[in-house]
Amino acid sequence: MKTFTPKPADLTHDWYIVDATDVVLGRLATQVATLLRGKNKPTYAPHADSGNHVIVINAGKIALTGNKMGKELYQHSGRPGGLRRDSYAELLAANPERIIKSAVKGMLPKNRLAKVQLDRLHIFAGEEHPHTPQKPQVFEIAQVSQQAK
Repeated sequence: MKTFTPKPADLTHDWYIVDATDVVLGRLATQVATLLRGKNKPTYAPHADSGNHVIVINAGKIALTGNKMGKELYQHSGRPGGLRRDSYAELLAANPERIIKSAVKGMLPKNRLAKVQLDRLHIFAGEEHPHTPQKPQVFEIAQVSQQAK
C-alpha cells in the first residue's frame, strides 16, 4: 500500500461558519483549529495546505470558564516598550476577536503553514458577515457552556 500525498489539484478550501454563542473558548478554539488545518478531510496531510476557511460569528458571546476575566492577554509588537497587556474582561467588551484569534493561534503548529491557515480565519463580534456569497456550511459545536444553561 502506498502513502497518499495530495497534489495541489486535490486540495479544496471549503467554507464553514461557527456560532460562538455560549461556547467555551478552549472547545471553540480546538474545533476551529481542526477545521483550519483540514483534519476533517480524508485527504489530510500535515505538510499540505488542505485547510478550510472558518467564519466565527458572535465572538462577543463566548463563555470563559474559571477566573479568566481577571487574567491578562499579552501581545508584543517586537519594538522596545511594545508590550500590550489587556484583561479578558476588557477585551470581551472591546475586541473579542483578539481573544479567539490568540487561542486558535496557540493550537496551530509553529511553522510557516500556520500563518497561511490563520489567515483563513474570519472572526466577527456580531451576527453579520460579508461572506454569504461563498455559501458557508454550518458547523455545529455540540457542547455549550454549563453556566449558560
